[in-house]
Amino acid sequence: MHAIIEKLNENLKLAYRQALDADQKLDQLQKEGHGKFQALFNRDAGFDFEAKRFKPYVLDVAADVEALSQTEQLDEQKLKQTLVKLQHILTLLATFKDQ
Repeated sequence: MHAIIEKLNENLKLAYRQALDADQKLDQLQKEGHGKFQALFNRDAGFDFEAKRFKPYVLDVAADVEALSQTEQLDEQKLKQTLVKLQHILTLLATFKDQ
C-alpha cells in the first residue's frame, strides 16, 4: 500500500505544479473577458463541489490520498474514486496545456 500512496503523491505533485500554471492562465483569460464558465468539471466527475480553478480539485484529491494513507487496510472503493478524480484532473490539465 505504501508504494501506491507514494505514486499517488508523485502524481499529485505534478498535478499541483501544472494546476498553478493553468490557474494563472485562467486568471489571465478571465481578465481578457474569456473563460465564462461555472466549473472545470461536471458533478459526474466525482467531485462534491464546483470550482473555476484547478487548485481546489488537486487539494481535494490530496485530502483523499491523505485519508487513504491513514488507514491500515486499503479501501479499494476510495482508491478507485481517488484515481478517477486524479485522472480527470491530469487529462484536463494536459488538454489545457496543449491549447
